[in-house]
Amino acid sequence: MGKTIIVSNRLPVSLRHKNGKFEFKPSAGGLATGLGSIYKEGENIWIGWPGNDVEDPEQRAEIIIELHELKMAPVFLTREDIEQFYEGFSNETLWPAFHYFTQNINYDEHHWEAYVRVNKMFCDAILKKADPDDTIWVHDYQLLLLPQMLREKLPNATIAFFQHIPFPSYEVVRMLPWRHEILAGMCGADLIGFHTYDDMRHFLSAVGRIMGLSNESGYIQAENRLINVDSFPMGIDYDKFAKSAKSKKTQTIAKKFLELLGDQKLLLSIDRLDYSKGIPKRIKAFDRFLEENPEYHGKVSMIMVVVPSRDKVRSYQRLKEDIDTLVGRINSDYSTLNWVPIHYFYRSFPFEELSAFYAMSDIALVTPLRDGMNLVCKEFVASKVNKKGVLILSEMAGASKELQDAILVNPNNNKGVADAIKQAITMPEKEQQARIVSMQETIQRYDVFQWVKVFMDRLQYVKQKQLDLQSKEVDADVISELHENFKKAKKPILFLDYDGTLVGFKGKPEEASPDEELKSLVSKLTKKSQVVIISGRDKETLGKWFKGQKVDIIAEHGVWLKINGGKDWELYADIDDHWKPDIKSVMEYYVQRTPGAHIEEKHHSLVWHYRKVESGLGDLRMRELFSHLKYMARGHNLQVLEGNKVLEIKRPDINKGRAASAFMKGNEYDFILAIGDDWTDEDTFQAMPENAFSIRVGYSYTKANYNIKSPKEVRYLLNKLT
Repeated sequence: MGKTIIVSNRLPVSLRHKNGKFEFKPSAGGLATGLGSIYKEGENIWIGWPGNDVEDPEQRAEIIIELHELKMAPVFLTREDIEQFYEGFSNETLWPAFHYFTQNINYDEHHWEAYVRVNKMFCDAILKKADPDDTIWVHDYQLLLLPQMLREKLPNATIAFFQHIPFPSYEVVRMLPWRHEILAGMCGADLIGFHTYDDMRHFLSAVGRIMGLSNESGYIQAENRLINVDSFPMGIDYDKFAKSAKSKKTQTIAKKFLELLGDQKLLLSIDRLDYSKGIPKRIKAFDRFLEENPEYHGKVSMIMVVVPSRDKVRSYQRLKEDIDTLVGRINSDYSTLNWVPIHYFYRSFPFEELSAFYAMSDIALVTPLRDGMNLVCKEFVASKVNKKGVLILSEMAGASKELQDAILVNPNNNKGVADAIKQAITMPEKEQQARIVSMQETIQRYDVFQWVKVFMDRLQYVKQKQLDLQSKEVDADVISELHENFKKAKKPILFLDYDGTLVGFKGKPEEASPDEELKSLVSKLTKKSQVVIISGRDKETLGKWFKGQKVDIIAEHGVWLKINGGKDWELYADIDDHWKPDIKSVMEYYVQRTPGAHIEEKHHSLVWHYRKVESGLGDLRMRELFSHLKYMARGHNLQVLEGNKVLEIKRPDINKGRAASAFMKGNEYDFILAIGDDWTDEDTFQAMPENAFSIRVGYSYTKANYNIKSPKEVRYLLNKLT
C-alpha cells in the first residue's frame, strides 16, 4: 500500500517573515483539520506553497528541512508567479467565473500561461515524491490542470480531485477560452468531488457538451477508464467548536463582551472580504429591518467581522470602501449614547474570541451571494451548546442543502432578508431548540472526519471498479494470444460491427464510409478468414460501401444477408411492418420538437437519431421518447433499444445474436472473434460459443471477454492478426 500525497495551493502552515527570519504559523482552517488525520500518518506528505516568496537558496534549503519534519514539502513560487497565477488567473478569472460574477472575469493570456506553468511546477514537485502505487489527492481551483498532468506521467496512479468552490453552469464555463483544457485537466482524476449535487451536475453537463464525453449515474466514460463524479458535503470538527463553546475561557470572554453590549439581541456576521459574500446587501437588509421596525432600536445590534483579504486589489479596496460607508451611515443614522447598531471589525480574531461570538450571538446572518459550502454557519450551529439560536442562511450557499432547518433566504431579496431577521428575533425558544437540535445532529454525523473517510472509501471503490474493467483490457499479451490462435486456425471467422468499431462516429451517418486503410485491411483479412460485417445499417449503404469485397454482410441487425460479396441480398428474417405508421407518427412529433433530430427507416425498424441535437436537450427528448415508445411497444411486441445517440425500435426476435448463431450453424470454426461497441452487440457476444473471443469497444460493462479503447485500437489489433 503506497503513501497518500495531499496537494493544495497553500500548505496548512503559513511562512511568516519576522525579524529577518522565517517562522511557521499553523493554519486553523477546516481542510487542515480534516486532512491532519491523513498527512501526519506513516510516509504521507502534504505538498503546497508555504505562503511567502523565498529567493535565497540557503533559506529555501532550511525551509525544506523544517517542513520535512512537519510532513510537508514546499513548492516555491516567485512574486511574479503569485501575481499572475494566484492573484491573476486563479482569483481574477476562475474565482469570478465559478461564483457567477461574469462581469469581473479577466481574460488575460499571460495569466493563463502562468497558471499552466505553476501547475507544471506542482506536478514536478509531486513527481519527486510520488511512487506508482501512491494516492494523490489534489484540492481546489488553483490546480485544475494538475490531475491530467499527473496522469500523463503516472498513468496507473490513484488520483483524486476536490473542488471547494462552486462549479458553474455550462453557460458560464463556455465563456472561458481555456474551457476544454480546464475540463480535460480535471478529468485526469479517478474521482472528482464537489460539495453539492448542483455543482456535480453542472460539471457533467460541461464535460458532455464541451468534451463530448458521455456519463451515466455519475460515471464519465473516458478514453480508457471510468471517472466517478460525486458530491461530498464538507463538514467541520464538530467537537472542537462544541467543546470550545463550553470552555471556561470562552465563557469568560463571552461574559465580558455581553457586559459591554448590554441586554440586547445579537446578530453575528463573519466573512472574508470578498464580493461573493454579499456583505453590502446584508448591511442594507439590516438597515431595512431597522427602518421598518423602530421598536427594536436599542434592542438589536450586529457584530460584523470582516477578515482582510486581497486588500491591495482595487476592486476589493472599493468593496471595503462601500462597506465602510454603509456601516458609517447606518451607525450615524441610528446610534444613541448607549447603543450602536453595527459593531464593525475589519480584522481577524483568535479562535477563542470567535468561539465566544458564536456562543453569545442569538442569530447568525450568513447570506453569501454564492458559496461552495460555507463553514461559518456550521460552526455557529455547533457552538450552540444551550440549543438556543437561529441561523439565517443563503440558499446560494452549499450548506443550505444540508441545513434545511435554518431560515433560508435569497440574499438578493432585500425585504426577504429583513423579514427573516424579524422572524429570527421573535422565534419561540421551543422552535429554536427543535431547529438547532436537528441541524446539530446533521453536522455531528457528517463532520470533517466523516467527509475524509467517505471520500477516501469512494476513491478505493472507483479504483476497484476500474481494475475490474482493466483486467479485461486488450493488451500486448491478449494481442499475442489472438495472433497465435488466428495463425494456427484452419477455419477462422470474424464478426465485425461497423459504426463505433471499424470507424469512429461522424456528425452525419453517411460520412462514415470506409477509407482506403479500412478497405485494404478488410481485403487482407478475407484472404485468411471469413469476415462478417454485422451492422444495424441499411443494406443499400453497406452493399455500396463493401462492393467488390469478398465479405459476408448481415445488415439491419439480422434482417438481410449477402454472402461473400455477391450481388443478391437474402431475406434473413420475416418482416411485419404493420406497426410502423403509428410509431413513426410519434417519432416525427419528437423530430418537430427537437432541432437536429431525424428518423431513419429500415426494413424492420425505425431509428431516431439525435447526434446533431444540442447536448442535454437530446438526452431529455430521448428519455421522453423512450418512455413513450416503451408504452407503445407492448401492444406490438416490439423492443426499444438505446444506442450511441440513437433510439431504435424493432421486433425483439431480430437481433445480431440470433443472426450470428444462425450464420455459424452447421459450421465448425476453429477461431471465432466478435467485436462491437454498443448494446446491440451484446446480443452477438452472448451468442458466441465458449471458445470465442469477444471484444467490446469502450469501457462499459459487457458480456464480452475483453474491452478495447477505440476504433483506432481495433484496426491496430486486426492489422496485427494479418
